This record gives sequence, C-alpha cells and structure tokens, in this order.
Amino acid sequence: MNAPDLIVDPQLLARFDKPGPRYTSYPTADRFVEAFGPEAYRAALRNRRGNKLARPLSLYVHLPFCNTICYYCACNKVITKDHGRSAKYIRYLAREMDLVVAETGEGHRIEQLHWGGGTPTFLNPLELRELMGAIRSRFDMPSDGEYSIEVDPRSADPITVAVLGELGFNRISLGVQDFDLEVQRAVNRIQPYAMTARCVQAAREAGFKSVNLDLIYGLPKQTPERFEDTLARVTALAPERVALYNYAHLPTVFKPQRRINDADLPKAETRMALLTLAIRRLTEAGYVYIGMDHFARPDDELAQAQRRGHLHRNFQGYSTRAECDLVAFGISAIGSIGASYVQNVKTLDEYYDRLDQDVLPVMRGVDLKPDDLVRRAVIQALMCHFAVAIESIELAYLVDFRRYFAYELEQLQAYAREGLVEIDDEWITVTPKGRLMVRAIGMVFDHHLRTTETRARYSKVV
Repeated sequence: MNAPDLIVDPQLLARFDKPGPRYTSYPTADRFVEAFGPEAYRAALRNRRGNKLARPLSLYVHLPFCNTICYYCACNKVITKDHGRSAKYIRYLAREMDLVVAETGEGHRIEQLHWGGGTPTFLNPLELRELMGAIRSRFDMPSDGEYSIEVDPRSADPITVAVLGELGFNRISLGVQDFDLEVQRAVNRIQPYAMTARCVQAAREAGFKSVNLDLIYGLPKQTPERFEDTLARVTALAPERVALYNYAHLPTVFKPQRRINDADLPKAETRMALLTLAIRRLTEAGYVYIGMDHFARPDDELAQAQRRGHLHRNFQGYSTRAECDLVAFGISAIGSIGASYVQNVKTLDEYYDRLDQDVLPVMRGVDLKPDDLVRRAVIQALMCHFAVAIESIELAYLVDFRRYFAYELEQLQAYAREGLVEIDDEWITVTPKGRLMVRAIGMVFDHHLRTTETRARYSKVV
C-alpha cells in the first residue's frame, strides 16, 4: 500500500513522546544473552550450508577507528591516528571471515554489503583495497548488489571517494549533523560546508547511485534559525536520501557526551521546532518521509520499495532488499542468521584474543522463540509500511490475531482515540498524524518491555 502523507501535531507528539527502541531488531540487542556463544553461532552458520531455503546473504563490517572524537557519538569507536592499528585489524577481520566461511562454505552470493563505524574512511586507499580484496576472495559480489559505506568528509578526499567507487561501492552516506560552526564547535566536529560539497561531487563523479546525508537535531547550540541554514545547504546538495536523527543525551552511558554542556542543549519546545522545521523543509524540497528518521526522493529505490511493499528494516536502518541473513564482522558487530541474532565482543583485545584461539568472537546472542517471530513481523510491518495486514500475520504464523494480541489491541485504543492509528477487521494502520510516533506504537507489541522496565536507556521516540 502507498504510504500516506505526514501530519505533524506538536501537542500530540509532546504527549506521547517517551524513550523507546529503534527496532533495528526484535528482540532488541539489550535482550541478547551470553548463553548464546560461539558454538550456537557456528550451528546457525552451518544450517546455511546446502540449505536451498536459506535467505540471501548480507555482510556488515564494523570499522571502529576515528581520528578525533565527536562528543555526541554513541558508536563503538577507537580514537587513534596510528594506522598500524587499522592494518592489524584488517588482518584479524580476514581471520574472522575464514572462521565463518569454514562453517557456511565458500562463494556465497552477497546481496548487500555495508561498512560502518567509527570511520571507515580512516583506512587509507591501500587498506581499503586490502579489505575489499579479502571479502571478494571469500564471497561472490555480483555487479547488481547494493554496496554502501559510511564516510566522514573530513577523511574522504576526492581520491579516496574515487577508490571507493573503483572497489564497487555504489551507495555512500556522509556524516554532516549540522553545518553551523557554533554547533560544530560544541560537539568537536569542525566540517566546513565546502568540504562536504566536495565529497558529494566526488561521489557523483565516481558513479555512486545514491548519496545520503546524516543530520542530527537536538545538538548543543542549535536553534531553528541556524538549522534553517543547514537544511537549505543540505537540499542544495540534492542528496537522494536524508537521515534526520534525534540526539539522545545519555552522558551516564556514553562518556564523550559528558563534554557537552547541558545548558547548551535545546529545550523540549526548541527540539520540537527543529523537528517540524526539518520535516517542512525536506518535504517542500520534494522528499518523501519513509519512516522513523529517513527521507528519500520519490524516485529513489527506498521510496519505490516502500510503495511496492518491499521495504525492510535491519541493523543498518531501512533496506530495499528482501530480508537477508546478515553476517557481521568486527568488534561489537551484530548479525542475524535464520532465527538467531548474534553480537561480537566490544573491545579490540577481546576480539584479537578470541581469533588467536580460532574461536568466533561472539559475546552474546539469542535464538528467537515463536512469539518473538510473530511480534517481529508485526513491528517490522509498522516500521516499514505503517500498516499490519491482520490476515497475513494469521496465515504466516498460525495465530488468531485478535485473541493472540488482545492485550495489545486494548493498549492501542489510547492511540486510536487520538487518531494516531485506525483498527478494523483487516488492518491496523498508522495514520498520517501517527507516523512520527510509530516507534511508540510498535512498543505496544514489544513483550519484553512488559517484563523489565528499561526504557530510560533508549532515546525518545521524537
């Protein structure tokens, strides 16, 4: 079904706003358990071997190194200028690939590849070529695959971007956050507009099919007037996609955020003004609201996939491809194999120690129960399409939807009374007014949130 237009009601958003998961997985990563270790992961990988019903394969590589620290960052990163550390890491990534291939068999076709971080472009051109060579020697990467990389324009000159194009990358995501100098100083990320524009131009010249720009609202020193200028500059660059993230200030969890002055953070009403301004300016510029925090041009594959009902959500956000098994490499990387999730250890020392022992560097994971699977399907439908076809869930998971989700349907009435959702015999539909609250609506179906109160760890939904 086609996604409806977006309606912004600041009063309703303020009333229903609360901390909640981003649902790149269900159950969410904080529900993974250490009882799921290397042997469980090996078993999940072995199940792919010779299985004609195995899902397509996607790869994620976590590259944690950064030259400098951005105070807002909540990623697992390593701050260094020593390329000896990245050279060593690449060698160990190859070891991890070998352990995985030993279980799955060689030559699997890759539908998607994503390099994230950290700063993947911390790697110099020789290191970039070495890592891509390690992947291509173990997996089949067809020319029609979706190969994306996260880039910091401060470490990606036109030569580096050209190398990325030569290596086969066809999608690029540039961290911007905000172009205002005062905001950049407050978060320790000085990145002139001309530098970003040069990187976008280099990506166009290198043949990238899609350029995404990441923005964050709620950063210190941000005002609607300053953000207006950033949005004008973003739309002038005409990226195919824009990601607009809500800054989650959790200094007790993420140490770099302790360097941000709380007094510089915008108040709740200013944050709402920043959000509504961004939505207005992006939609006026022709972007379609995909969901959560993503916008895309109508002719972009992301918008097309949503219109066709093929949109999917995984650990890298929204995806145009069918649901894949995701094999993840590197520290803290999270993968999804069959009905299992798995996450690697978080530090370099642990990672190297495990691989030196020829042991998969797994920290934790989870095998999904039947209840997790049906709830994941409902939440995925809400996140991607703003609608759940009741009969399709019943047929796929052999449940009586109204009986199985009687409690959830009762809880949804609070949203229905405010016109955020509509419920009939065939559909649960998030209305245009409710689309910005889709995370909160999805939380209704999250059984794990009922068992332990952990919402304070999450960012707010708006």
